[in-house]
Amino acid sequence: MNTPPEPLADLRETLADLVAAEDVLLFANAAITATGQREFRSGALDQQLSLDFLHAYVRVNYRRVYAASLALDINDHNAARIVLGLLETAGEASAEERRTEGRLIAARLALLPPQRVYRLFGEVRRAGINNRRTRAIMRDWLAARPDLGHDAVKYRSGVKTAARHVHLRCPQGAEPLAEVGAFLFRPGKLPRYEHPLLDAWRRAHYEQGAVAELPFTVAEGFAARHGMKREAFLKRAAPRMTRLERLRTHAVTQRVDVDLAAMPLTRLALYVLALPFEQRAARRTELTGALRTAARRAAGRHAGSWGRVHAVLDDSFSSSGSGQKRRRPLAVALACHHLLEVLAAPGAYRGVWTSGRGDALLVRPWGPTPLGMRVLDALEPGPGGAAPDRLVIVSDGWDNAPAGLAGEVLRVWRARLDPGRRTAVVHVNPVYDAAGFDVRRLAAGVPTAGIRDAEDLPALVEIARFAEGRTGAAELHAYLDRRVALFLGEDDREEEKEAVS
Repeated sequence: MNTPPEPLADLRETLADLVAAEDVLLFANAAITATGQREFRSGALDQQLSLDFLHAYVRVNYRRVYAASLALDINDHNAARIVLGLLETAGEASAEERRTEGRLIAARLALLPPQRVYRLFGEVRRAGINNRRTRAIMRDWLAARPDLGHDAVKYRSGVKTAARHVHLRCPQGAEPLAEVGAFLFRPGKLPRYEHPLLDAWRRAHYEQGAVAELPFTVAEGFAARHGMKREAFLKRAAPRMTRLERLRTHAVTQRVDVDLAAMPLTRLALYVLALPFEQRAARRTELTGALRTAARRAAGRHAGSWGRVHAVLDDSFSSSGSGQKRRRPLAVALACHHLLEVLAAPGAYRGVWTSGRGDALLVRPWGPTPLGMRVLDALEPGPGGAAPDRLVIVSDGWDNAPAGLAGEVLRVWRARLDPGRRTAVVHVNPVYDAAGFDVRRLAAGVPTAGIRDAEDLPALVEIARFAEGRTGAAELHAYLDRRVALFLGEDDREEEKEAVS
């Protein structure tokens, strides 16, 4: 058999590396943005089918990368799907791969909201995944829960399903685990419980005073059962609400005090956009101050390190999202606006909205998407005649007024006016395009990354540089290895070893 010439073999290897890098980035973008829910331009079924294909494709062809994605800033929906996929196909992995996957799964489960993990355990049970490793992972997670009695009250069916699946031993007697076992599998057998929440649940069936001692979501059902007045119930239940429960209740009733500045930035932006214009204007100082405080907290050590930053922010009609993700794209743009202001050097930020509005607090989804014209505006030199160090575009990428102008503007800018790449351009897209299996891009030479929460922007800008096509699979895998080591705490252990030696 004739072997191909060496240059041709090298070319094939290079092309294979580029394809692999593109596949990895494609999956990373999908895992960050897609949730299987309806978007503005595609239905839920389209989203789910597209996501099913990508998960199967990457798991089969790039299993190591598939597992390493758990260390990236992917959303909870896809993190749970990756965990389920890895557990379901454990026989396809080597012993070393299974060890690494087990550590990644355990670390990711520790970060997921408990209700999401209990839902995942239910899917594991329905899928019939009951090998020893899976049971050990579930047992370890349950053992690490700070208060299993609290979980038994708040997520009763989830705890019950998980306990049955792993054959959790609940001994007889007065031990905490024994009480949880009696509460789940033998309700009404004990006259009282030592655990305060378990006993509050027992008393709440006939005593109104015990209702306020329960987690808010459980207490709501008992309050309705007892016919308690909503205002009185909220006042008594407020101390036990989580931050997000406070925010949701405050948005509806205005009867619960909430520290807006302590809320996550994107969640706070969603709250602000849900308010009528009159309330936004009347509470301008409070809302703007809270957004800036949340942005400073999200920026952390990156604050002021990005130099001159100009941004194009999409508030076109498509930023209204869908019934399942209402105003989510616009909220990401609003949150990025405040975060970029903090990331830029003092006084060196300028944000341009596609609608032409200048008041960020009063933005609303409206009109077409003239990205090309706004990119021209954003590339205008700032004070002192200096071009921006960074141009950040936050948009779903549907440039339609006129179509394709943004990509052409950026191509000419890079080829004719800035061949030395003095201005770094990055496009972050909050909307997954089911038909294209990726987030929509403006131009081939513009690095694009999917984004779900504005808080992840600094990390996403770093991974977006791999989308420029100037780096191959080796650099991308090295980056993933660093993220995995950081996620598992291996970097800290290496530093400790060096300090000891």
